[in-house]
Amino acid sequence: MTSDYIRVESLKKYFHTKRGLLHAVDDVSFTVRKGETLGLVGESGCGKSTLGRCLIRLLDATAGRVLLCGGKCADIDVTRASKAAMKELRKRVQIVFQDPYSCLNPRLSVWELIAEPLIVNRVFPGKSAMRARVRELMNTVGLAERLENSYPHELDGGRRQRIGIARSLALNPEFIVLDEPVSALDVCIQAQILNLLNDLQREFHYTYVFISHNLSVVKHVSDRIAVMYLGKIVELSDYKELFVKPLHPYTQALLSAIPVAKLDVRKERILLEGDVPSPIEPPEGCRFMGRCRRCQSLCGEKTPPLREILPGHFAACHFMQDAAVDL
Repeated sequence: MTSDYIRVESLKKYFHTKRGLLHAVDDVSFTVRKGETLGLVGESGCGKSTLGRCLIRLLDATAGRVLLCGGKCADIDVTRASKAAMKELRKRVQIVFQDPYSCLNPRLSVWELIAEPLIVNRVFPGKSAMRARVRELMNTVGLAERLENSYPHELDGGRRQRIGIARSLALNPEFIVLDEPVSALDVCIQAQILNLLNDLQREFHYTYVFISHNLSVVKHVSDRIAVMYLGKIVELSDYKELFVKPLHPYTQALLSAIPVAKLDVRKERILLEGDVPSPIEPPEGCRFMGRCRRCQSLCGEKTPPLREILPGHFAACHFMQDAAVDL
């Protein structure tokens, strides 16, 4: 759990639009340890899904590096890997998408959908071995064998998501990006999928990046949590400390919005005023300054670096002493 498996260094991803250059991910650096779950949270449009896709090169980064360390082969810079290297890399890294219906081919049965990665990568020479592997994967994710000839439209959201998870496990990966895998599901099915992911990690020692806007879900599954705002990570910490002692004003506002299921407990709600700045023309200095209660002149002059304030607890704020509170 202590060795770094992913090292992200000054990663940037910009998109060209008619209005200008959109700064989706802007100078982000962090590490993911072997066998851990790093939660990535933030409001819609903050760049967390774009960051997840850059980690496995579904999107090419504009600048920076993503180093995949150790594992089954030598360290590799994902952002600069050759076509041949990426073909091998695809077996080590996988993704589970948010919408379990739109990411599945409606013309293929459950068996064909799960077998597809095995066929493309020519893993098994014969059909009997492949069929055994598909049934093993179905059993692993909790899909009954009677469903192997069913089609996605005949199944509920939970079963569709289990198909997506089975596809991601087919090639025995080491690292999986989970891009809001339960946001499209009802609460009961969410719990089943989250427990399945936890069980799989314990059994196969997967490394996860879990992307979500739901702080309660992220707290349940994560070892550490990174908070994003407008393309930048503003806080990174162990999940327990983040919920007990958030340092960044944005994190404090997010946590204050979580309802408490106790009638005798009242929590101060921090309401953010103002609008989120445009990612096409992000402000100079701190990007949160227009909505921050503690904003001072320095905030508009200099971008606060992500620095270690407490052991293992990083935050990007010029006035950390004023920002620290206990919740």
